[in-house]
Amino acid sequence: MPHCSRWETVKRKRMKRVKSTSISPSGRLIYKELRNFPLRFVQYSFNPTCPSRKLRVLENMGSFVRITAIMPIGMTFLVDAFMGDYWMLLHSSLAFSFGMGSLTMSTPPVLSDVAAGNCGAYKPLNPDCIGNTQKAIFYTALALVAIGISGHITSLESFLKQQQEDNSEQLRPWQAAGGLGVILLPIVACIALPNIKPWFVQFLIPAVCTGVATFLFTTGSCVYRNSAPQGSPFTTVCRVFVASASKMFHHLPPNDNQVPHTRSLRCLDKAAIVVETQNQEQNEKNRWTLCSLAEVEDTKSVVRMIPMWMTFIMCGVVISIGNTYFIEQAKDMNQKVGKWKIPLPIFKLFYDLVKDYFPNLYVKVTKLVIREKYIPPCGITAAMLFSILCCITAAEVETRRLDVVKRHGFDNSNDNNEKIPMSMFWLLPQFLLLGAVEGISKDCIDRFFTNQAPTSMKRYLQLFSYGVMGAGTVGSVLSVYVVGKVSGSVGKRSWFQDTLDKSQLDNYYWTLTVLSSANLILYILVAMFYTYKDPPSEEPTQP
Repeated sequence: MPHCSRWETVKRKRMKRVKSTSISPSGRLIYKELRNFPLRFVQYSFNPTCPSRKLRVLENMGSFVRITAIMPIGMTFLVDAFMGDYWMLLHSSLAFSFGMGSLTMSTPPVLSDVAAGNCGAYKPLNPDCIGNTQKAIFYTALALVAIGISGHITSLESFLKQQQEDNSEQLRPWQAAGGLGVILLPIVACIALPNIKPWFVQFLIPAVCTGVATFLFTTGSCVYRNSAPQGSPFTTVCRVFVASASKMFHHLPPNDNQVPHTRSLRCLDKAAIVVETQNQEQNEKNRWTLCSLAEVEDTKSVVRMIPMWMTFIMCGVVISIGNTYFIEQAKDMNQKVGKWKIPLPIFKLFYDLVKDYFPNLYVKVTKLVIREKYIPPCGITAAMLFSILCCITAAEVETRRLDVVKRHGFDNSNDNNEKIPMSMFWLLPQFLLLGAVEGISKDCIDRFFTNQAPTSMKRYLQLFSYGVMGAGTVGSVLSVYVVGKVSGSVGKRSWFQDTLDKSQLDNYYWTLTVLSSANLILYILVAMFYTYKDPPSEEPTQP
């Protein structure tokens, strides 16, 4: 609990009366929206318009967005073991505020290379005008923003639940009006801010909003409910490994059939052995040399899930690549149907429809033919098959698109506004398949972790799913780098060039097809030897 003034006791007694003012539903929603808006604006503002930098910028922004999905796992450990939700929110809010402030400072022409004479006039998208100081501040700002986002993903929801305990007050009219205003605020801001020409002002407004939100959050520090850290289940996993390693040369006693016990990973069972040379009091005091049988079984469950978790990453790679390159291919293609120009978000509509409704259809059908505990592994298999079909379809369409580009001379053209005479709806099948991959994989991975993870790790279930997608994006960036280096070796031209028209994405898609097929085989082998637990009695809640 944060330390406050001597009036803390009095304020706690008045908590029910003050709580509606300091942490009202509308206030919490405002804080959450002000936190999310700057990230959306950063993504919009750094949408690359320079074709020679487009592929690199897309990879870097995708990595930044998805890396925030991996960091919450480590941050949740810090919250459970040391910090608590309040201190994580406070530090992440400060990091986010300083990050947005640094991002604002990286935009003025004062820090650019104009003064050095490297460019005639300051243009933010001109790489010759960007100074080393700007680059350092910019990447530092991105790191701080990533820490802020990850910290809020980790603690915001659980912290708000702590504040809502014993709160039966109905939503007041002014609170509903505040919530409506928060919904409209990002919409108006996203429309108005891009029309403001100075980049410094564009970033200054979200930075100020973030700073104000952080200040408002700190004003209620004395009345917030904050539970003390209760310990992390990852600490228990470490204890089991340390205890079993310390008893490496001890022999396991005969298995007692009356105690629930699994026969796999028997080496970890040594953590529960009671050493005869120590009395019971000494064993109980040293938690790093003796663990309970339940703690050992929970650790076994975590260890058994790791190989399965690693095979899920390939789905994240395909999803990341699809969300990065598919839409860029569509931008250069013919968007007209007759005289009507169809906007690109039409693909997002079809993509979301498949992603949202296909998993429910799959679950309803498979419940009729297989047991419920096998629905997640079979669904993940289906998602991997769809990812293979998606890569094959994308490779075939890209081969056709590049053939059209070469026949019409677009690969040597400097006119970036001219559209390729090929309908963008050739890309629709791969968008539908990609939606099926993300929908089924996310739903079934959530169900898998809900069914198989220990009860002590309930808080980490959704973070494990986020981690799959985040690791997939990191894997996609790594695969692009490795494939580019390998394809460009031995004097050959790399498959990744400055523009999509000069690149050979079809070969890269075929490479992903081979990797996805090999990953499917590996997954089937791992899944065959995995011991599945029965799902909980109640239906798992889907996020």
